[in-house]
Amino acid sequence: MTAQLLDGRATAQAIKSDLADRVTALKAQGITPGLGTVLVGSDPASESYVAGKHRDCQQVGIESIQVTLPEDISEADLLAELDRLNNEDACTGYIVQLPLPRHLDQQKVLEAISPDKDADGLHPMNLGRLVAGVNGDLTSPLPCTPKGCVDLLGHYGIDLAGKHVVVVGRGVTIGRPIGLLLTRRAVNATVTLCHTGTQDLARHLREADVVVAAAGVKHMIDPADLKDGVIALDVGVTREVNPETGKARIFGDIAPGIETRASWYSPNPGGVGPMTRVELLQNVVLSAEQRSAKE
Repeated sequence: MTAQLLDGRATAQAIKSDLADRVTALKAQGITPGLGTVLVGSDPASESYVAGKHRDCQQVGIESIQVTLPEDISEADLLAELDRLNNEDACTGYIVQLPLPRHLDQQKVLEAISPDKDADGLHPMNLGRLVAGVNGDLTSPLPCTPKGCVDLLGHYGIDLAGKHVVVVGRGVTIGRPIGLLLTRRAVNATVTLCHTGTQDLARHLREADVVVAAAGVKHMIDPADLKDGVIALDVGVTREVNPETGKARIFGDIAPGIETRASWYSPNPGGVGPMTRVELLQNVVLSAEQRSAKE
């Protein structure tokens, strides 16, 4: 068996083409979507990720609003910056790049973002709407990486109804919210949430039709523990820097060999990562469209 590729780059590009058309329609109405990014400090990985987001914006016609702040900024000054973005009409949605320096209260900062401008979909109010939204359409921003996983599978015509999905990882960006998306009636999957503290993880993995690996632990999942024909999405990220060259390399949670075990496979990098970025743009454009409908 050779796994078919779930190509996040190609899928994201297709979504960008649709977004470009939607942005053009908004501009014809006098509305230009704007994405704001708040970067505290100079972490190389965060800087690279933010730069990629603004390149994406340029490709679809979204305006970029970049806020770069010193690593030792006080919490009060950071919150003042967020309040400014909450009230800036040119900013349709924005994100605070994580992780933050340790002296800042991450949860307090995330809660200071206006729910309507929550481009990451991680504000407690929006997560609460996702909890309550089992049926019907959701108009609030959705968490980008979980939505990226669902849209990537949908792009390849993979129906998750009735499938048993095992999620490995309990983080707020992926592990916890993805089960809420997958168990909505529109998707109708059954979800088991595992993590690094799960006993006999291999037993759960053997029962999975779909595995979403999102613990952020390099190669923690052995393909031998998965059943033949599994659908595998490698979402967890471990970044290692070569001390001699200074270059970083990304590793996923699934060990090598998955290509001969799975029916479909999303690699890391090149799988869900590009989808996460394009879902951010989707949230910004959706917010602008909702504002347009109100005017």
